[in-house]
Amino acid sequence: MNFFKFFKQELAIDLGTANTLIMMNGQVVVDEPSIVAIDRKTGQTIAVGARAMQMHEKTHENIKTVRPLKDGVIADFQAAEAMIEGMIGMVGKRSSLFNHLKMVICIPSGITEVEKRAVFDSADHVDSKETYLIHEPMAAALGIGLNVEEPIGNMIIDIGGGTTEIAVIALSGIVCDQSIRIAGDELTNDIMAYMKREHNMLIGERTAEQVKIHVGSAMHELENPPEDYAVNGRDLMTGIPKQIKISYQEVAYAIDKSVSKIEDAVLRALEETPPELSSDIYKTGLYLTGGGALLRGLDKRLESKTKLSVHLAEDPLRAVVRGTGLVLANPGRYSFLMDRKSV
Repeated sequence: MNFFKFFKQELAIDLGTANTLIMMNGQVVVDEPSIVAIDRKTGQTIAVGARAMQMHEKTHENIKTVRPLKDGVIADFQAAEAMIEGMIGMVGKRSSLFNHLKMVICIPSGITEVEKRAVFDSADHVDSKETYLIHEPMAAALGIGLNVEEPIGNMIIDIGGGTTEIAVIALSGIVCDQSIRIAGDELTNDIMAYMKREHNMLIGERTAEQVKIHVGSAMHELENPPEDYAVNGRDLMTGIPKQIKISYQEVAYAIDKSVSKIEDAVLRALEETPPELSSDIYKTGLYLTGGGALLRGLDKRLESKTKLSVHLAEDPLRAVVRGTGLVLANPGRYSFLMDRKSV
């Protein structure tokens, strides 16, 4: 068996709306933005990942940048293929020896059968011989070290770029879940809209993302507040570039409605939880993973709303890919978590 393994290339992929991570042999080998730059005339891929992100919103008419995933699922089939192929290429040139590619790909729990088929088809086009899917909350739970096989309820809140996945996990399955399409991208849009509305200033997606990273906050009062952040954009009145400073309180105000919707989804998931599992969750608390978990004060705000303890995962951005890698490394133990393409 080990001899045949030598001819395999096994990859765990967290195919995210904002970022795609690939793990091989227990190491994260690719961590890139989920974006691809394409030549409009020839249809060829110019750049993938960070290089394509540098071109985003700066292109001329011959080049377009595409984010192939929207709300956690593939929206542009061809661009998704080009992106997956490009990122697998970053792992290293596939030798003719590695003629068997096996992939475990993460998907949102609220995905439809049609959307699932799109993921399988994209994997087929990059010549994957074995493709398995695993739900994000389950992968996140494994990635932060929870024993999902125990008869103990754990609630995972995974806030990604396109979706927020809230799931109660026990006995190797998802007992109840909420999947809402409000996450990092929605917060970025809120910031762009706020700057336009309150400051008459037009900023791009990348700038809004930087504002969220530097001064993003879920609360109006923080114990260790970040310094005000200088934002560059275009004045809507004069059309001239200008700079203003923005505080974390302004960002908290801008994203407040979207954060409230995430809170409501958490409360709905708690309402649907069977009483015995509710008893477990009271003891274990809630676990925050995903890039959105890094939003300042979010854990405290959820604690205040639910009156439960909230644990912020260590390195929440990589929790899902770590869990996916664990499933890939132990297929026998976790086979029941994986969804394989039915022919």
